[in-house]
Amino acid sequence: MTSVKEQEAIRKLMVFLKEWDSAHKGARSHILDNFIKSNDGKTESELELEFSQGASLFLARLTVWLRMTYVYSTCLDKLLKSISIFLSAASGCRYLIEFLEIGGVLILLEILGLNHLKEEDKRESVKLLQLVADAGRKYKELICESYGVQSLAEFLATCNSAEAQEDVQVLLDSMGRSNPKYQNQVYKGLIAVLPCASPHAQQLALQMLGVMQDMVGEAPSDLVEPVLDMLCSVHREVQHEAIQLLKALMAYEVRPALLKGLVALLTPPGKETIILTFVIVPVTEPSSLREPMLVYIQQAAAAKAIGILAKEFTEVAEELIQLEVVHGLIVAVGNLDHVASQRHASNSLEYFVRSFPFVEECVKAALGHTLFQRFMDSPETWYTKLDPVQAEELASNIADIPRDMARTQSTGVCSAGGTVTSITL
Repeated sequence: MTSVKEQEAIRKLMVFLKEWDSAHKGARSHILDNFIKSNDGKTESELELEFSQGASLFLARLTVWLRMTYVYSTCLDKLLKSISIFLSAASGCRYLIEFLEIGGVLILLEILGLNHLKEEDKRESVKLLQLVADAGRKYKELICESYGVQSLAEFLATCNSAEAQEDVQVLLDSMGRSNPKYQNQVYKGLIAVLPCASPHAQQLALQMLGVMQDMVGEAPSDLVEPVLDMLCSVHREVQHEAIQLLKALMAYEVRPALLKGLVALLTPPGKETIILTFVIVPVTEPSSLREPMLVYIQQAAAAKAIGILAKEFTEVAEELIQLEVVHGLIVAVGNLDHVASQRHASNSLEYFVRSFPFVEECVKAALGHTLFQRFMDSPETWYTKLDPVQAEELASNIADIPRDMARTQSTGVCSAGGTVTSITL
């Protein structure tokens, strides 16, 4: 038999549940406020004591109301916070199972895709999904099997709140660890984020790709173009993360394609093409008008990345020389329309000249004695003194280094097969 005290506790629980069942929206909102204020941080045993061993009965009512009303945003933030109290309760694994049994994961993921809902509500949904993922591998797999990676990647790419994006980053990072069955799915989901319009989302995705690269152990070819495209970002933090990822990718099979792409970015369309772009683009498409400048930003970032990669990996420097990087760097130095291209290209060119004697001889022949001496004396500033004629000749230079010379580390000058055009001063 139950004691009088126990009977009184049960009676209070039934009164509370009856009050909830009969309450309208405003009254339920007030009940949730009180519940959150009184029970945040409680353990499973404390919640059971509060509800006379019937906490699951209230959780069931919360989840049912969530399932019925989440589309309409009825007290959604308070509902999610209340459910979070149960799922985060120490030793409260059974609450998690009860929530999942009614399709809790699917509801949370659907919330992320509803455009009319507030981002604060979606952020709470992400936090609940994090609690699910923290419960272990099988729960991470459940989220993935519910198309969770796609939903999270889309939310990361489209939301405006930096805080929400960082919450998604933490969750996707968790999903990518100790989850071998769906690790590649998370990796590919991050690649899909890169073309989005949010610089912060791009930065976070690049960071996570760099962290995951060694765990995944391979890099797909469809990663090449999105990563190189990140170099045209006007946001330095995005460029920085793109270059860090490029460094990580040098150990994988995509390296030749990445290096070839970087060298190609050093020689963007000529001025005639760029001017024509300004003339024919309608005024209703202002983003297209910025394309020439983005091309130059990408050129400068490529020149910077090439220097960083060449200095860190000798074999990469040799491969870049075979890809005619010297020619491309000289072209970039001649770009009077973008001083950053000149600066980064000059710094990278200096490394190749000082590290490979045969490159020094070829560049000296291409620039001519006087201009080459200016370059060697002050690689940080010599390009600021170029006149239009000199810049044009730099942009049209032919500095052809035999493809096998980088491998042999020759100390001689360009062979007869190499063609060099000297610049008139």
